Amino acid sequence: MEFKGYQRPDGKVGIRNHVLIMPSVACANETCRIIAGNLPGAVSFVNQNGCGEVAASRIITQRVLAGFAANPNIYGTLMIGLGCELNQADEMSALIREKTNKPLEVLLIQEEGGTTNTIRKGTRVAQKMLIEASACEQKTFDLSHLMVALECGGSDSTSGLVANPVVGRATDRMIAAGASAILSETAEIVGAEHILAQRAADPETRQKIFDIVADLETSLEAVGENLRSAQPSPGNKKGGLSTIEEKSLGCIHKGGASPLAEVVDYACTPTRKGLIFMDAAGYDVLSVTAKVAGGCQLVIFTTGRGNPVGNPIAPVLKITANRDTFIKMEDNIDMDLSGALDGSATIEQLGREVLQEVLRIAGGKKTKAEIFGFGFTETVMKRVCDYV
Repeated sequence: MEFKGYQRPDGKVGIRNHVLIMPSVACANETCRIIAGNLPGAVSFVNQNGCGEVAASRIITQRVLAGFAANPNIYGTLMIGLGCELNQADEMSALIREKTNKPLEVLLIQEEGGTTNTIRKGTRVAQKMLIEASACEQKTFDLSHLMVALECGGSDSTSGLVANPVVGRATDRMIAAGASAILSETAEIVGAEHILAQRAADPETRQKIFDIVADLETSLEAVGENLRSAQPSPGNKKGGLSTIEEKSLGCIHKGGASPLAEVVDYACTPTRKGLIFMDAAGYDVLSVTAKVAGGCQLVIFTTGRGNPVGNPIAPVLKITANRDTFIKMEDNIDMDLSGALDGSATIEQLGREVLQEVLRIAGGKKTKAEIFGFGFTETVMKRVCDYV
């Protein structure tokens, strides 16, 4: 199995060819939004962090930003800061340079003389980068160059019964062909962690699964909270999920039956191939943000009740097995898997269809989130004391 992609100078392969206009701090969000909005091919996002953070939170913010710039779907990055923030441009630039040798330019609003001047200069800089990006040619690559994010949000009973198992079948086939996939949402493996741990490639990985779940529950208890106060969500309960254990048993199906190769921290890039688990919260926007920062070029997102979330860097393939949800939210959802419930299709058949759609999107087909521009600025980064 192969796909068309863009070879990057750092050796990675992108399935999109964006120029990223990246705010290093919240104060630069509007400047970046205006620049990106005027230039087809440029993307940006809302960064709510970058200042007013304790050191541990700043490290997480920097990891996400550096990961965004290094994501294979990005040709190059124009980073814009204010000038006086905690996340200083020189430090942030150095962190990006450690991860990738792709084009990087930096502007500071205070040094450029305000927003208008920065927009004017930033537009010229980004235009030049976009011209360079347009010269990149797509080439054919095997699936060993692809890493997908596995996500669920707005889950209901059809998620665990059909959508997640279907994605699991597609995931197994991709991994068998050399691809990698990242499963996450630590809060949503609680009660099923022992099942996932049984598939660990080695004792260290097995123990890490148990450790991250224990750390999550211990951290919540330390501040007088309980995981069950946030999981399942009200929508999950209306959709037929009564306990976190029930939700978790459905959630882990997205990872198929492949061995678990590695457990990585929030927004970190895996060092092994195959199925990876990332220690990220159950909040879907935060989880997608982390996995894209970790290097995923594409997101496979299952939903039972419906979800509009996209991503500025990686295309999001939205899937449901709830026919009513597909009809109501057709502008948001790409695939309807309800045939497995009415008997017109099997889990195996639908798994092959999802895999073919992944290959088409990797080759350039746009998802509905891309076509309509839904969810493109929706990013959430973890801070210390954020849990579920």
